[in-house]
Amino acid sequence: MPKKAQKEQEVEIEYLTGNEEKVKKKVDEEKQLKKKLRKKDAEIKTLKENIETIKADYIRQLADKENIRKRFEREKSEYYDYALSEVLRELLEVLDNFERALDSQDKEDGKSFREGVQMIYKQLRDLLSKQGVTPIDIEDKKFDPHVHQAFMTEESDEVDEPEVSEEFQRGYKLHSRLLRPSLVKVIVPRKDK
Repeated sequence: MPKKAQKEQEVEIEYLTGNEEKVKKKVDEEKQLKKKLRKKDAEIKTLKENIETIKADYIRQLADKENIRKRFEREKSEYYDYALSEVLRELLEVLDNFERALDSQDKEDGKSFREGVQMIYKQLRDLLSKQGVTPIDIEDKKFDPHVHQAFMTEESDEVDEPEVSEEFQRGYKLHSRLLRPSLVKVIVPRKDK
């Protein structure tokens, strides 16, 4: 074989051998890429499953919150409807005693009727006291607009500050909050001193 032909054959063998290595390298790269792709597909599948789990948990929590809200609204409504039932039951006892007193008024003398009404009055005051209702006492006759409502006023030279001279209707507090102010007559200093 001539030298030129032999050289061409060697180049061709070398070319084929170089191509095989390139092909092999490409096949290896392709295998690695496929392996990476399978890993990524597995990660995507895991992430999708996680998303579905999170969605299901979220929907369940929303439903639970809605159920709790509805139950709370129902319980609140029932509470408002029946919160005073115990107090009203005790007030019915007072009403029963008033009816008995009125029935006995004609049958007995006025003294026992008065004593019966006084007992009922005490029963009602005790009931209110038990519920946290306390009367507002006019202690030092000083007018306090937070607990007194001036029904009438009268000017006088004898006072320097407004004073309560008469109580027309007693005021009450429920625990520490004003339930009803006292209606009072107030003596105020004369303006044209």
